[in-house]
Amino acid sequence: MEQAAQTAGVNKPRKTQRLNQSYWKKYGVFYIMMAPAIIVLIINNYIPMLGSAIAFKNITYQSPSFFENFMNGAWVGWKNFEFLFNTSDAWRITRNTILYNAVFIFLNLVIGVGIALLFNMMRSRRLAKFHQTVMFLPFFLSWVIVSYLVYAFLNPQLGIMNNYVLSWFGAEEVEWYSDPKWWPVILPILNVWKGIGYYAVLYLAAIIGIDKEYYEAATIDGASKSRQIWSITIPLIRPVIIVLTMLQIGKIFNADFGMFFNATRNAGALYDTTLVIDTYVYQGFLVTGDIGLSSAAGFYQAVVGFLLVFGSNLIVRRISKEDALF
Repeated sequence: MEQAAQTAGVNKPRKTQRLNQSYWKKYGVFYIMMAPAIIVLIINNYIPMLGSAIAFKNITYQSPSFFENFMNGAWVGWKNFEFLFNTSDAWRITRNTILYNAVFIFLNLVIGVGIALLFNMMRSRRLAKFHQTVMFLPFFLSWVIVSYLVYAFLNPQLGIMNNYVLSWFGAEEVEWYSDPKWWPVILPILNVWKGIGYYAVLYLAAIIGIDKEYYEAATIDGASKSRQIWSITIPLIRPVIIVLTMLQIGKIFNADFGMFFNATRNAGALYDTTLVIDTYVYQGFLVTGDIGLSSAAGFYQAVVGFLLVFGSNLIVRRISKEDALF
């Protein structure tokens, strides 16, 4: 018995060693293929996280070397965060950032799914691809170009809105860049116009992947198009909807700097409804030159975004474990 036990004890490490060798022999090539992407991910995404320490330091520019300035900078704890939230604009910029992004998420979901459904029901595939391409093109335009297009419409003296549209209906001219009440409507329109093609294509790809036999069976049972959409299409693309929505929720404290800065032409008269965290930090950096404040805002946005994604995933996991992101 003792001899058998000793033999089994000797054979067990050998068996484990053989299993490890077979595992690496079978899957080692895949790890080699992954290595370049992993290295890029570490260098591009994880090593820069060390820069988050700037949010807790007072960086001075006593040396031409940024590394020396970073190492010699004094630790100030939470003072950069206190400066960010103790200002009179703290509530306004937080409110604008959250509300705008909440509206953007809702519109991207509803309109994106709606347009994807319309594309999917088009009989002419060639015409459908043409419409998809046309709708997707604005996504590639920079906000600098878009801002000039917007200015062509909203220029108080020469713009299309004042000189043609409003005058046609006999309405009074509007000082678009001086009246902040219009921008909670203008900015969501711009966001939808520029980005909805991207979301529509993603949702359309998910819809195209649905097996046609489901629709054929529903048609035989007498289900209408609307019933097929609500009973087949929406439930089957729900995982894609959840993932895209959760990713947007993670960025709810991050505003699109290009849109809020360029499209509004950074007009001070509009700050009540257009000033968000990103543009506020940028302007503060131009005035003070303090990268600690900017880093504190970025660190705050990243942490809150992570908590929102984690929290929303927990909620989804409780409702439907299969639809959870992780």
